[in-house]
Amino acid sequence: MHYDPVKNVFASFIRKSPILRKLFYKILDIMFLRSWYVRREILLAVEEIKTSDFSVYDAGTGFGQYSYYITKKIPNANIYAIDVKDDYISDCKKFFENHNFQNVSFGIEDLTKINHTDKFDLIICIDVMEHIEEDVKVFQNFYTALKPDGIVIINTPSLFGGSDVHAHDEESFIGEHFRDGYSKEDFTQKLESVGFKMRKLDYTYGFWGDKAWRLGIKIPIMLANLSKLLILLLPIYYLVTFPFTLLMMYLDFKSNINIGTGIIISAVKPSKS
Repeated sequence: MHYDPVKNVFASFIRKSPILRKLFYKILDIMFLRSWYVRREILLAVEEIKTSDFSVYDAGTGFGQYSYYITKKIPNANIYAIDVKDDYISDCKKFFENHNFQNVSFGIEDLTKINHTDKFDLIICIDVMEHIEEDVKVFQNFYTALKPDGIVIINTPSLFGGSDVHAHDEESFIGEHFRDGYSKEDFTQKLESVGFKMRKLDYTYGFWGDKAWRLGIKIPIMLANLSKLLILLLPIYYLVTFPFTLLMMYLDFKSNINIGTGIIISAVKPSKS
């Protein structure tokens, strides 16, 4: 099963109208539980970083939803959003320029090759690291790119079924993943090895979140991959299932999760003083 063909359908759809793109952002924020966790961590990081010149590196911006969120919540933020996909960057750039967001710029960059130094107060990297083999190299690049006391937020699948893999011989539901996920121990060892100090490290998508993901995301994507005709039935499907999905996401978001299929971390580049 592959996400990219489905994502490309959405990309071509929202490209038609800024209104459709804004609606799509809103749907992503509601339907994807990871967005709930990421937005919470962004606001917590902003409270900790005391500066009037707030610089953000959106490392793998995709559709640009988190850059859009930050422009709305943090008007003084200067955002540099990048991706390896030039069509995604082109679409985002056009949308943000049309809305006169002068504090957002875009670029095409490979995270294993970036060379920013002491430039950003906050780096967000959402559902990207599972696609990259040279992860420690990327973590080192993030460390170099951050200012002292800067914060990185990373969200990714966990090793405990995050790519819907529950045995060694299973194939990932998301075919584009290089690795199935991370554990807390793996994340801590790799980030601390390049100099980061861990601030917060939590599993997400516990019992309720996993069920919400299956009901609200996996089943609809499977239906969409089976037949375009079935896509037409998705509004009816969501009309029936959405209240249950929303309740399960809320329960997950408010829970203390010991083991989950997602993982979100926040780490700081310590000041040398």
